[in-house]
Amino acid sequence: MVASSLSFLHSCAFPSSSSSSSLFTTSTPNPNSLPFVVEAKSRTRTDDRTARHARIRKKVEGTPERPRLAVFRSNKHLAVQVIDDTKMHTLASASTMQKAIAEEFSYTAGPTIEVAKKVGEIIAKSCLEKGITKVAFDRGGYPYHGRVQALADAARENGLDF
Repeated sequence: MVASSLSFLHSCAFPSSSSSSSLFTTSTPNPNSLPFVVEAKSRTRTDDRTARHARIRKKVEGTPERPRLAVFRSNKHLAVQVIDDTKMHTLASASTMQKAIAEEFSYTAGPTIEVAKKVGEIIAKSCLEKGITKVAFDRGGYPYHGRVQALADAARENGLDF
């Protein structure tokens, strides 16, 4: 029984010279069947922003004593949340989608710096009503410039400390 299995393995693993021509071809490779080369995908601005945001989130954490003021900016809106990361709770929020801001400003090309100042003012007032005076600013990977800077400056002017 061992001899028959050895002969079977021998015949399969090392084919005889008569059948080797059918199993192993020695033709030249077709240039159209060469390995497909995959080019590196370029990163988008959103990918870069999320990478920056992930790096920032490793360093900035909201606590009950000093919650995190997180900014989100889109082409049409601007949103801010004050978050206690230990409990995963949003303590206060403000956005351009709120009725008070949406009715006051009629913009078509997205929020302007004036709208960002109003959002900063509203978030500061909301935080002070709830007894929050100190926050850790999380710019969300966006550059500290333009609308993000205007929002932060308005929040500072209205009583938030960061």
